[in-house]
Amino acid sequence: MIIKKRGHAKDKKANPFIGILLFLISIVLMTLTGPLGLLYGFLHKLFTKGITGIGEFALQIAISVDQLGNVVMQHLFNALWISKDGYAFGNRDETISSVLGKNKQLQTLTGFGRAIDGFLDFIDPNHSLNSIDYYVEPLQK
Repeated sequence: MIIKKRGHAKDKKANPFIGILLFLISIVLMTLTGPLGLLYGFLHKLFTKGITGIGEFALQIAISVDQLGNVVMQHLFNALWISKDGYAFGNRDETISSVLGKNKQLQTLTGFGRAIDGFLDFIDPNHSLNSIDYYVEPLQK
């Protein structure tokens, strides 16, 4: 059996114009095709797995939206929710709740961050601590 080691290569430097162009294309494609894909996905899950399938599909979407929020809101969350020596928001492979949980463990949440964490704990006890993803590739800075 051959086992391939996964290396963690640094991200290649991106051309800013290509990044902006791909961002705009992704917004247009999501706007045009997203509603159809969402409807089809819900119906597909309903007819293949019933209400459980819809719940699984909705959770997958929620996690993806959460990861997007971690990237889009990184600067604001880093400024408002954590101290300067905290674990930073912004990793595209990590959820907001995972970052909150890591900062809760490190005791680097600001008062506002603790309030957000407390709200999540009210809805789902120990939400951020249970959401910690220990297998996230660190950000390259």
